[in-house]
Amino acid sequence: MKGCENERKEVAILFADIRSFTAITEKLEAKEVVSMLNQFFDAMADMIFKNTGILDKFVGDQLMIVFGLIPSKNNNSYDAIHAAIKMQDATEKLMKVRAKQDKDIFEIGIGINTGSAIVGNLGSKSRMDYTAIGDSVNVAAKLQQIAKGGKIIIGEKTYRQSQDNFRMKNKLKLHLKNKTEPVIYYEVSR
Repeated sequence: MKGCENERKEVAILFADIRSFTAITEKLEAKEVVSMLNQFFDAMADMIFKNTGILDKFVGDQLMIVFGLIPSKNNNSYDAIHAAIKMQDATEKLMKVRAKQDKDIFEIGIGINTGSAIVGNLGSKSRMDYTAIGDSVNVAAKLQQIAKGGKIIIGEKTYRQSQDNFRMKNKLKLHLKNKTEPVIYYEVSR
């Protein structure tokens, strides 16, 4: 995405994170950790790209994905939720293979939020990354933090834009530091 314009744009942000990663990695050799992560990231990348997502970054065992930067026949929220469901399915499939190989298994938690973000090239003269920043990104990260393994948690705008396409449950509120109003969120039923 080098050379893309810096702009404010409505996007859906998805964060996915491996649950109990530290506990798993403490008992593995470095090459086993890297192999496990690469196997996981490879499976996730497939689901992301098939659903018009842009893989923004890997942060340790976490992925940040942006929807809405590539034209799609669906809305950003739909693409993000559809990708999240496929990511959870792919993780479960991968864990069955790992279990048969007597390797450690894990689950992922996913948070999605839709809203305005600033997208563009950020960094220094020596290193630039095309990324998204803003409150909607921060909220997506917080929703991911509360998503238990195997779960997909979405913000209210994501819900409103996709409620007719997916089964949802549990309208709840999350109080976040520096926000006067609570964040409304839902769980996607799979």
